[in-house]
Amino acid sequence: MWKNRNVWIILIGEFIAGLGLWTGIIGNLEFMQALVPSDFAKSLILFAGLLAGVMVGPLAGKIIDSTSKKRVMLISGFGRMISVVFMFLAIEYQSILFMIIFMIAIQLSAAFYFPALQSSIPLIVKDKDLLEMNGVHMNVSTVSRIAGTALAGAMLVIMSLSSLYMASMVAYGILFLLTFLLNFEEPNQNDSLEGKNKKSGDFKEVLPVLKETPIALTVLILTFIPFLFIGGFNLMVINISEIQDDQTIKSWIYTIEGVCFMIGAFAVKRISNDNNMVPLMFFFVTLIAISHLSLYFADIKWMTLFSFGLFGLAVGCFFPIAATIFQTKIPKEYHGRFFSFRNMLDRVLFQVVLLGTGLFLDTIGLQMMAIVFGMLSLTLILIYGLRLFRQPVAVAEQKTP
Repeated sequence: MWKNRNVWIILIGEFIAGLGLWTGIIGNLEFMQALVPSDFAKSLILFAGLLAGVMVGPLAGKIIDSTSKKRVMLISGFGRMISVVFMFLAIEYQSILFMIIFMIAIQLSAAFYFPALQSSIPLIVKDKDLLEMNGVHMNVSTVSRIAGTALAGAMLVIMSLSSLYMASMVAYGILFLLTFLLNFEEPNQNDSLEGKNKKSGDFKEVLPVLKETPIALTVLILTFIPFLFIGGFNLMVINISEIQDDQTIKSWIYTIEGVCFMIGAFAVKRISNDNNMVPLMFFFVTLIAISHLSLYFADIKWMTLFSFGLFGLAVGCFFPIAATIFQTKIPKEYHGRFFSFRNMLDRVLFQVVLLGTGLFLDTIGLQMMAIVFGMLSLTLILIYGLRLFRQPVAVAEQKTP
């Protein structure tokens, strides 16, 4: 795998794009903090971009499956680079409207780019290397997040906000040029779809495919469990620092969670294989539920660090396994539509969990919320674990004389 030039192009591109993405996000927060006093108004601005990405998801999936994935990545990458121009206009005229246009444009580009990238990975590496590739790809994304936020914070001290967005635009430009260097064979999507006497690239075809692939549907539902943690991550960190009356706990939580995530993503390849991937997935998602339950003791510092470290380790193992199952179990001709569907679902879940976390923190508090979310997670694991593992037992009994 490491001799494959396309692998290095994707990983280097992911790191550079991550730097651009997170410097841009820090710039967005800085700009809104200066011009938008209301937290609710800030959330509406962020929500506008996410909503645009969700609405264009079905179209993105159809296009990705019916045309060249490399071409989709190039066009969306160019669009992401050009979208930064609206942010320059926003800074020049101190205009929130231009910022909203920027948020919508960059989320539209992301709605096409990331599903196309996910559906391209199985065409670039062999099935046996998918788990390792997904783990390394997520680690590179995590490192770029840490480096991007640190770099943006340092740049804001010595540079203007416009310079921050210029750096972001340069990063997107480098990613655009790197995408040109990708070279992989793609199946003829139009022939494969027309040959099955179906509507070419109908987005709704994803749902029957999921019904025919129980393991993929199960993984998709179990993905809700880590999102219960991720969606309200920042709100929980702020709340914990208030409970413990310690501002330094924030940096400790982010550091330990990030380090444990990277350890998990590197280790998952060594402990998993084709035969134990599904049991391991249930084991790690159970650890995520336990990490949520353990936040009941959020007033104890070492217990808080243990909870976030356990979550980082478990989710670092869970997401590469989930991505590998999707890439291997879902037919390749449906990858574009499926990953667009998953991207839409992730965005909606994130917003719902974010709002739910805020509501629970205001009403029942962090510790009771941890019990509610943890028990909900264990219930989902039990229901879908029994449903999935019950089928092989029944088949084995039928084959017994």
